Amino acid sequence: MKRGGILALSLIIIGTIIFIWAFFQPSEISTPQPEDIVTVDSIPEPVIEYGFNTDSFTVYKDVIKPNEFLANILLKYKIPYPEIDHLASKSEAIFDVKKLAAGKNYTILCSKDSLGKAQCFIYEPNSVDYVVFDMRDSVSIYKGKKEVTTKIQQASGIIKSSLYQTLDDANVSPVLAIEMADVFAWTIDFYRIQKGDWFKVVYEEKFVDGKSIGIGRVLASNFNHYNKDFFACYFVQDSIGDYFDTEANSLRRAFLKSPLKFGRLSSGFTMRRFHPVQKRNKPHLGTDYAAPTGTPIMATGDGIVIASAYSKYNGNFVKVQHNSTYTTQYLHMSKRASKVGQHVMQGDVIGYVGSTGLATGPHVCYRFWKNGSQTNHLKEDFPPSKPVEPAHLERYKKKLKKYKAQVNKIKLEQVVI
Repeated sequence: MKRGGILALSLIIIGTIIFIWAFFQPSEISTPQPEDIVTVDSIPEPVIEYGFNTDSFTVYKDVIKPNEFLANILLKYKIPYPEIDHLASKSEAIFDVKKLAAGKNYTILCSKDSLGKAQCFIYEPNSVDYVVFDMRDSVSIYKGKKEVTTKIQQASGIIKSSLYQTLDDANVSPVLAIEMADVFAWTIDFYRIQKGDWFKVVYEEKFVDGKSIGIGRVLASNFNHYNKDFFACYFVQDSIGDYFDTEANSLRRAFLKSPLKFGRLSSGFTMRRFHPVQKRNKPHLGTDYAAPTGTPIMATGDGIVIASAYSKYNGNFVKVQHNSTYTTQYLHMSKRASKVGQHVMQGDVIGYVGSTGLATGPHVCYRFWKNGSQTNHLKEDFPPSKPVEPAHLERYKKKLKKYKAQVNKIKLEQVVI
């Protein structure tokens, strides 16, 4: 090969090597350098309260003090008397400012300028509702509600003294005791629950701004009373909610087990009792429930009031005719709350616990007639109301299965929050 050809071939080989080497080198442009990276600070989310972006205002929060009125509050935030009077007058149809209650929360939104004048006054009559007095431009007054979050909770306990105390010891709101008493009002006499009875319950708890505002509905519960299980499952059919048992029967009965929600069974039905006032043995044809004076007394079933009067021995009393078979009577009331001829529904308040007549302390003597004879109502077995309707039975069985599994998993005395 001639010299010129050899030189040309060498140049081609060298060029190819250089090209291949350059091709496989990492590109400087493809890798961003630290100085080339631009960081953008994240913009904080605006704080929204009562529908306002509170970042736009200077915010003051406080509670209504005793004997404090709207004028006392707004004058401190540079709202003159004529404007306050106009505000109070315009609000009458929506909220009467005279009803501002001591201890309730309020919020003032003030302008951020040098004046710092109040722009809005927001009053909270309770944990959920609020009233806005918007004083910007033309005065606007309206009501609103905070968002309520519902959480499903569960609890359990073994009775040592009372249901109320058991829940309190487990750091669960004792209000749940009232809800459970309502659920089992027809099947369990809560004045007779004993040490060793136990319960498991699934229920709703409501929260606003992350704080609990109260107990909602009991969804399912198993209450073991005298070693017998009583199961309740909440179910809605035809837009009406009620409680049913494991056989799809209603827990609701013709009569409540007791005319009081809470108290103490102090004397039972007996043919021979030593009377504490008359100092002799005589029949006691009723059941006494001791409770503080003023405790509401409920009608145990639907009926018509056939007597509302005072007598030497019975004191203030009310008698209710339920039908041709059953009649009930409630004695020793401090005050009667029903009149003859009045139609009362099961659970209606017909009077209040007292110690009038022949009584040694505040209680209600509850008497029960069946076919004209006084009987022990605690030994009566009343049929339930209508069961789950056939059209809804399959849907109920699915819900029952779900809640039974959930209740069974709860360990006794365990609280899950």
